[in-house]
Amino acid sequence: MTEPFRTSDTDPLLDEALDWVARLKAGAPTRADVDALQTWRAQSPAHEDAFRKAARLLRTATIAAQELAGEHGAVAAGAIVQRRPPHLLTRRLLLGGAIAAAAGYLMINPPLDMWPSLEEFSADYRTGKGEHRKVMVTADVSVELNTQTSLSLRPVPNETRIELISGEASVAARRLSSMPLVMLARDGRISAVQANFNARCLDGVVSVTCLDGIVSVEQDGRTVQLRKAEQVSYSRAGLQPSRPVDASQVTAWQTGLLIFRDRPLANAVDEVNRYRSGKIIITSTELKRRLVNGTFQLDKLDSFVAQVEQLFGARITSLPGGVVLMS
Repeated sequence: MTEPFRTSDTDPLLDEALDWVARLKAGAPTRADVDALQTWRAQSPAHEDAFRKAARLLRTATIAAQELAGEHGAVAAGAIVQRRPPHLLTRRLLLGGAIAAAAGYLMINPPLDMWPSLEEFSADYRTGKGEHRKVMVTADVSVELNTQTSLSLRPVPNETRIELISGEASVAARRLSSMPLVMLARDGRISAVQANFNARCLDGVVSVTCLDGIVSVEQDGRTVQLRKAEQVSYSRAGLQPSRPVDASQVTAWQTGLLIFRDRPLANAVDEVNRYRSGKIIITSTELKRRLVNGTFQLDKLDSFVAQVEQLFGARITSLPGGVVLMS
């Protein structure tokens, strides 16, 4: 059941419950405090339900802060909440405090999946969340940039060289000479003369899928040649063996789709978060492991949240800033 973040005047009983939680979180509660809370909870089933909901909302908000900003952000959030006098700890502060404090931390220390890094800002071509862009690098090389992608030109004599700083790009190379197009990504090198390929550089891992022709991928002195519907990945762990893939799934983003086949929900949510404004956070370890099969439209990703709720019985909590908690 969806629980939107509402203002205080719409649910005064929940406001009272959050005030009680605030008193307990503000410092060491006395025996009298505990007894008074028990009396308040015992007034009716609605009072007990409101208290449980308040505790759950604060817990999930704290988890969201940890996910958004890491442990330092969560500590900052907790410090902000606890420094205030108990009577100033309102429902808005409790639910928004952790998220707001985390947001402030992120403005100073932005993680790469939420804000562009300095290197990304300085790229020659960059797309924002949910944006696609096609670029003609030369008359015989075109690149389509997926969401949150940064690409730079790295000109050298007698060679067309570009760098995929982060994100995902589909490249069409139809070189008029024998000199290959070279794409740098992390510590590897991708080259092609007459080929189409998809390159993805996220979280320190680079994946290259050949869509047509022949593509060479080099890293640390090793080279793999890819042919149509073959993929190879590399990272600090080295260049992995190539494997066959369904190229239509890899390039589905170009037609406005996301296709998942037996993907863990945690992995699927990471992918959805690349396109959707805000952030979806899974707070249940068991839910993260559930497998997802389906095709989703990039311009209708709110249906993803609704389908997870329906298929897996997930509890959905909506918070400010497009943050959605799944538990």
